[in-house]
Amino acid sequence: MAERMLKFVGTSQAMPDKRPAAERRRDFDEIYSSYAREKAAEQAARCSQCGVPFCQIHCPLSNNIPDWLKLTAEGRLEEAYELSSATNNFPEICGRICPQDRLCEGNCVIEKGFDAVTIGSVEKFITDTAWSQGWVKPIRPRRERTESVGIIGAGPAGLAAAEQLRRKGYQVAVYDRYDRVGGLMIYGIPNFKLEKDIVQRRETLLRDSKVTFHLDCEIGRDISLEELRRRHSAVLIATGVYKARDIQAPGVGLPGIAAALDYLTASNRSGLGDSVPGIESGALHAEGKNVVVVGGGDTAMDCVRTAVRQGAKSVKCLYRRDRANMPGSQREVKHAEEEGVEFVWLSAPQAFLGKANSDGERVSHVRTVRIHLGMPDASGRQAPQEIPNSHVNIEADLVLKALGFDPENLPEALAAPDLGVTSWGTLDIDWRSMMTSLEGVFAAGDIVRGASLVVWAVRDGRDAAERIHAYLATKALAAQRIAAE
Repeated sequence: MAERMLKFVGTSQAMPDKRPAAERRRDFDEIYSSYAREKAAEQAARCSQCGVPFCQIHCPLSNNIPDWLKLTAEGRLEEAYELSSATNNFPEICGRICPQDRLCEGNCVIEKGFDAVTIGSVEKFITDTAWSQGWVKPIRPRRERTESVGIIGAGPAGLAAAEQLRRKGYQVAVYDRYDRVGGLMIYGIPNFKLEKDIVQRRETLLRDSKVTFHLDCEIGRDISLEELRRRHSAVLIATGVYKARDIQAPGVGLPGIAAALDYLTASNRSGLGDSVPGIESGALHAEGKNVVVVGGGDTAMDCVRTAVRQGAKSVKCLYRRDRANMPGSQREVKHAEEEGVEFVWLSAPQAFLGKANSDGERVSHVRTVRIHLGMPDASGRQAPQEIPNSHVNIEADLVLKALGFDPENLPEALAAPDLGVTSWGTLDIDWRSMMTSLEGVFAAGDIVRGASLVVWAVRDGRDAAERIHAYLATKALAAQRIAAE
């Protein structure tokens, strides 16, 4: 190890080559190239192999990061892939979209003074190499089980659970109301962060593993939850949260103001070759427009960077706190600034002003007010307070609301009035078993924890698969005992 590792003292941090901002503004391709094999080994060798790996501790999946960095440094990439994929169903996706600056890399013990190990880029390199070398194989369980599990939702939590359950031999069927597999990974995250063929090859792998998909199938509309419970031995609800939070302000209903997810979905569908009325009419396209995005999370960053690529005249991000208090990835903020996005910190919308034209009245300006950060509130964050007489009107032809997401009313949507929910509207589960108020119905992902990261959804899906297995195995054992009597 002394020869291969601890190179951080003499070897500087080096990310994969990043395309110039002027070039990447013109397309939706990923902004980073891949490491060369030698460069990946060099950067992996910067790991200090510390006794208490904070990178692993702060990873929601508890990935064995120091171990697969060491294997990469030694050129043992197939073993590195086996170790990486043992704890993560989608390492090549997490390597691309995880906010490593807030998780593993942000907690690297060599970060101060030497810069963190480039964990995410090495993780991406390992798994991309595994795909290109044919090391990623369909699942072939040691034995097939007769029990089946129905999963509602083809997002990261549902897909992770499907893979884990299939490994144990269960018959798995995934139901999703959309026409493609992937949830927000396919429709919410832009190509410059996650190219869609990366998601689609995972879908192909699951299909080859004998996971069945029922797309364009909405539970509560096309099939009832009760029917699903009769059809399967257990059911997992992993629908995610899609209900956009709104702004309570005069003029918020004006044409030209849209929800962030509607905008991103339109852009992604168009990139996939779909006919999208909002794109074709220009209503959900930023070309030639002054765009204002309200919000400071990762969805807001996806919006501003998409608007730049669509040819917006100007792009501003309006956020009521400062940079230090921004919930989104600082790395994403830096990318956006390089691409020409202007951040208007400590500013909040107070009203939306309209202007009449040949098509009727449309939004023309966002009336903003300056913000002062006061004493911390119940969450521990400084509470934003408006500064009197500090109004500024910002020109806007397209306003995108990126304020986060809340859960839908699932008992109503699924026609299951006995399905318990919390005061937040998320599904109420027994945290030890992950079962809802309905026998044999489990829940995982954002619909339980609220809007969160893909990596947390993967963790929840894996945990749910373990709980479902324990539940079904216990039932099978009980049935055997009764039969023996």
